[in-house]
Amino acid sequence: MRIDPSALIAAARAAARHAHAPYSRFAVGAAVLLADGTVVTGANFENASYGLSLCAETVALATVSARGQLREVVALAVIGGGMDAAGVAAGTAVVNPCGRCRQIINEAAQLSGRDLPVFCGAAEGDAMRTYKLSDLLPDAFGPKDLGIA
Repeated sequence: MRIDPSALIAAARAAARHAHAPYSRFAVGAAVLLADGTVVTGANFENASYGLSLCAETVALATVSARGQLREVVALAVIGGGMDAAGVAAGTAVVNPCGRCRQIINEAAQLSGRDLPVFCGAAEGDAMRTYKLSDLLPDAFGPKDLGIA
């Protein structure tokens, strides 16, 4: 399967438009590519109690899991940026998954048997970094350690 990082970044940018981020004013979008070519997106969803907020990557991967396709994940893209006056993510700084999200991505990676590529982009512009999940989360604990993957 051919992976188009630019298309995944574009899907993540589109998802970020739906971010519910009234507290941080930082919108994040994620796009997950499945083996059948389907792209599933998610946006961050904040909560007034802060600790109950959900990252975009978690929202997207939870949706994939709800569809029964967690083992079908092929790649993931994430973008983010401070929200402008219109509530749209802005900025040219590349955003990477937080530590919690790296662990959530690892669940899909180990279940799929793939060292997932993670494309990290900015809300605007062409800046992008490409990682393998194993570079973002070396020596990860996951389903393999429990004899599940």
